Amino acid sequence: MSLSTALSIAQSALMNTARQTSVVSRNVADASNPDYSRRQAIVTSTAPGARSVDIQRVTNDLLFRQNLGALSAWSGQNALFSGMDQLGVAVNGVDNASSPSSVIANLQQALQLYATSPSNQNLGASVIDAAKQVVRSLNEGSKAVQDFRTQTDGQIATAVDDLNSLLSQFQDANTAVMTGTRSGNDVSDALDQRDALLKKISNYVPVSTFSRGDNDMVITTGDGTTLFETIPRTVSFAASAGYTAGAAGNAVYIDNVPISAGAGGNTSASGTLAGLLQLRDGVASTMQSQLDETARGLITAFAETAPSQPNKTGLFTWSGAPAVPAAGTLVNGLAASISVNAVMDPSSGGNPTLLRDGGANGAAYVANTGGASYSTLLIAYGDRLDQPMAFDPAAGVSATSSVSDYAANSIGWFGGMRQQASTASDAKEALASRSAEALSNATGVNVDQEMSLLLDLEHTYQASARMMKTVDDMMAALLNAVG
Repeated sequence: MSLSTALSIAQSALMNTARQTSVVSRNVADASNPDYSRRQAIVTSTAPGARSVDIQRVTNDLLFRQNLGALSAWSGQNALFSGMDQLGVAVNGVDNASSPSSVIANLQQALQLYATSPSNQNLGASVIDAAKQVVRSLNEGSKAVQDFRTQTDGQIATAVDDLNSLLSQFQDANTAVMTGTRSGNDVSDALDQRDALLKKISNYVPVSTFSRGDNDMVITTGDGTTLFETIPRTVSFAASAGYTAGAAGNAVYIDNVPISAGAGGNTSASGTLAGLLQLRDGVASTMQSQLDETARGLITAFAETAPSQPNKTGLFTWSGAPAVPAAGTLVNGLAASISVNAVMDPSSGGNPTLLRDGGANGAAYVANTGGASYSTLLIAYGDRLDQPMAFDPAAGVSATSSVSDYAANSIGWFGGMRQQASTASDAKEALASRSAEALSNATGVNVDQEMSLLLDLEHTYQASARMMKTVDDMMAALLNAVG
């Protein structure tokens, strides 16, 4: 081997070692970056006697796809659980203190006390006050549900805007990958950026990907709708200014295909958008229906009856008074319009004794002919609250139960679904964390390993430097001998 060849080999070794050292140093610097994939500097032979460093990015497509799926599932579940926590407090109060079930129980107690002393007008006024609390609970609960739906609508609009922005950024990253691949440049940084954007996109909708020539990537949703193919597909949504009971929310469209809402406490929703749609149109709407059915049950239970006369509203009334709502049929918005009958409300100039005696709808409905100690009607009202009646099954609770049981079952329905959502959220969060950890172990940076490699490269660099020094000394000796 000639001295010039030896010198060339030593110089090449120094350059390759320097490049390898640069790659390892970059790995160490980005060890804490969860979106960074480890680089490997592989020394390859390009011609007889010639070596170069090829930089390769460590990937694991299977683990990456599993992580994307886990992120989507957890995002949808977390959106549902977080929203249910907020909705439950807004409608029922902390520990259900202001729920319809609680205030109906207070009304029953006030009725029972009034029935034991029907001549006590103060006790009659207490029943009216308890009835007002029931009305307030239903009115404010209905408003809270619709305000929540409006708020959720705004969150959906924000999420849609964020998703469109991410898709636009993905187009830029994908273009950088394609351009770099065609020119033969290292595109590792662009690939990292593209994968990081995919993780963010999967938080909103479930994604599936496949690659084409020049590392071009196509994104579809879980159901096959194209989300990105050369250019981003439009994600559209028209937010509503406000909601009323029974009003349907607008759908979210991807490339003119609607996103399906999730279902169940352990929701089928993948991605935040599906979870928010389930909250707005599923959970909140069902809760509103249960409030409306509770209101209808109260109006029916306290309706005045008379022989050969139609039932008419009594203690509780509504916009369709004096008629009583049809049995077993949901009336959208009834919880928002229910009120205490003014003819029995002392604050409106009414007389509470009409509850004891009957006659809020005229003489034909007067039941008391026995004087101030008459309690039959009061006892009957209390009994009706515990007697089974028909409820609309569309509200999601048992179709036949008493009003008091129905209100309690409504809390049970919500509590059961929330518990399922909480358990599923913990499980899906753990899966997302474990899949991210597995992906990091496979493609991330182990600092100890990198530092060990850096030490080996230092030894290689020193050996190459000594070789150059030896060759240099030999050439100097040769020149001196010639001279």
